Amino acid sequence: MLNLDYRDARPIYEQVKDGLRRLMVTGVIQEGEKLPSVRTMAGTLAINPNTIQRAYEALESEGYVYSVPGKGSFAAPNTGVDEGRKHDLLQTFDQTAGELLFLGVSGEELWARIRALEGGNLDD
Repeated sequence: MLNLDYRDARPIYEQVKDGLRRLMVTGVIQEGEKLPSVRTMAGTLAINPNTIQRAYEALESEGYVYSVPGKGSFAAPNTGVDEGRKHDLLQTFDQTAGELLFLGVSGEELWARIRALEGGNLDD
């Protein structure tokens, strides 16, 4: 499910958070699906439960996860993703697209990649 890279400069909780976010965005984890408990995820990844809890809390603050007391954490509908995250991603997109255009990638190629992402079949 998730792979941790101990050579990665990012903290482990960020790797967990980013990995879970990627699974939700790509549809591997569906809206409303229950996430593994903190203890289960910590045991599977052989890391401290507090690290998993921190990742879950960060995902909840970003709108990717919601918690039900006594029941656990669940993947939220994508309507709950906070506007700050969208803004940050759009800025990153603009910078990356600008650099790709500078490097000679055509606007048509960028559009083709976006269309492929919408269809769920982007091959790199």
